[in-house]
Amino acid sequence: MPQNQVNSARSADGIWHNARIVPAGNPDHTIVDAVIVVRDGVIAWLGSEASLPAEFSDPALPRHDVGGRWITPGLIDCHTHLVYGGNRADEFALRLAGASYEEIARRGGGIVSTVRATRLADEDSLFEQSAGRLEALLAEGVTTIEIKSGYGLDLDGERKMLRVARRLGQHYPVTVYTTFLGAHALPPEYLGRADEYIALVCDIMLPTLHGEGLVDAVDVFCENIGFTVAQSELVFNAAQRLGLPIKMHAEQLSNIGGTQLATRFNALSVDHLEHLTEADVIAMQRSGTVAVLLPGAYYFIRETKQPPLDLLRRHGIPMALATDSNPGTSPTTSLLLMSNMACTLFRMTVAESLQGVTVHAAQAIGQGARHGLLEAGRAADFVVWSVDSLAELAYWSGLNPCRTVVRGGSITRGQP
Repeated sequence: MPQNQVNSARSADGIWHNARIVPAGNPDHTIVDAVIVVRDGVIAWLGSEASLPAEFSDPALPRHDVGGRWITPGLIDCHTHLVYGGNRADEFALRLAGASYEEIARRGGGIVSTVRATRLADEDSLFEQSAGRLEALLAEGVTTIEIKSGYGLDLDGERKMLRVARRLGQHYPVTVYTTFLGAHALPPEYLGRADEYIALVCDIMLPTLHGEGLVDAVDVFCENIGFTVAQSELVFNAAQRLGLPIKMHAEQLSNIGGTQLATRFNALSVDHLEHLTEADVIAMQRSGTVAVLLPGAYYFIRETKQPPLDLLRRHGIPMALATDSNPGTSPTTSLLLMSNMACTLFRMTVAESLQGVTVHAAQAIGQGARHGLLEAGRAADFVVWSVDSLAELAYWSGLNPCRTVVRGGSITRGQP
């Protein structure tokens, strides 16, 4: 088992100076010659060094010279399927050799293979497999992550996944938010009985897992190959009865009305969105719903229809970015690479991409009051970057310029 990284962290208390700080992840709003004061794990003050209050001039306070480097909020991966058993690399090779999705499915592949591997794996094995993927994300400055279930597709399997997600947050220096995605796909034993499976999700699985303290939000895959709008509404009603916020996989492959439904429930986010319409975007504006863009899946499945960024911009919709880390359609563990892809494939600006993995990502998980911004009174979650320009965070592909990570007031990676 990996060493418990939470226990190996060092206090970040003191004055972090000689920095360039973007408190909301937007390089257009930078504090130069800036200082962050950390006290008892919390940001006590932030601003220009010339304005540093006298109370923080005590020479006994530790001082951390950042060397003119950039500081951003800790990165947030707001859409992942990080916990699962096995992988589907062999299926990837089969597709490259010309096999169709249907052929692979007939051989027992596709999501069914991941469900099988996840059900067979015990909790320790799932933890070990998932930990390696998480470590790669943490190395790039991720301090907060959302992890979905959805590969168990029965009570025991979904419970196991969510328990592992919670355990990752206890073992590693990262804040984990869990999302129940029981309505991810139809398990093989319910073939032809989707309504019965949705009843199981709503009446047994979700209430039980929520009662065990394992669920922070609820998600549904609403698609022609997933679940219908009517079935999705049943899941949302069940979530609403329990007081849980909702999210939705919507408009990835077609438009069947998922976003319209999600916004009626004031969804935190709708995710993917290649087939979004202007009517959907207007509904998102009314409900305050965040658009989560997932360029890794777009790239991996060779999609050609882009999310309508101009519509999202025109109507002022916050745009978040995430890895969608999963074994079938986005086997990536790099949020920085997703920033690069969002800029190159979707034509996002650097400012949009950086806010997409900080302030807007926090909003997408309903945690804008806790994460994504640097300001006095919040926990000290920030990253020091060895770059000359913040554009480098979206520019490089394969180079990790993360120098130091502070999460919850502790130095968890690198040196001051």
